[in-house]
Amino acid sequence: MLDDLKRPLFWIVARTCFTLYRWFPVFGKLRASLGIIQRDGKFLVIHRNDGRGLCLPGGISGWKETAEETLGREILEETGLTVTGKELMLQFYSEVDIPCNVAIFKVHATGELKNSWEGSPQWMTVGELEPSFVKSQRPVLKVLRKMSANKTG
Repeated sequence: MLDDLKRPLFWIVARTCFTLYRWFPVFGKLRASLGIIQRDGKFLVIHRNDGRGLCLPGGISGWKETAEETLGREILEETGLTVTGKELMLQFYSEVDIPCNVAIFKVHATGELKNSWEGSPQWMTVGELEPSFVKSQRPVLKVLRKMSANKTG
């Protein structure tokens, strides 16, 4: 029963938080960390329970949290995987959903995938994920295409 409530609950919480912060950015520009995890020519994405589409695993940093700490915490929470290695690939600023400085890492991780209240992790090619990729993360598509062409992972 609780699992049945997670999807609509996350939809409500996420949509409400994005809307309120867009109207009242009381903490200014937020910081976020996202991870690119690639295996066998596919990338790990989260099919979000708030209906916004597909995104890389990751999220908003806590007040005193470093980008690397955020990355490890968020990937574990959203996928069940533990980060074992990381390399900063890209940083950009986005105002698509909320004002946010975003750090993108290439990540090596171990463990077994699991769903979270935020969504379901799935392995997809760039071509499969691109049509539903969230607008706020679209600057990363160029990196994903390059990684896919180089077949690095």
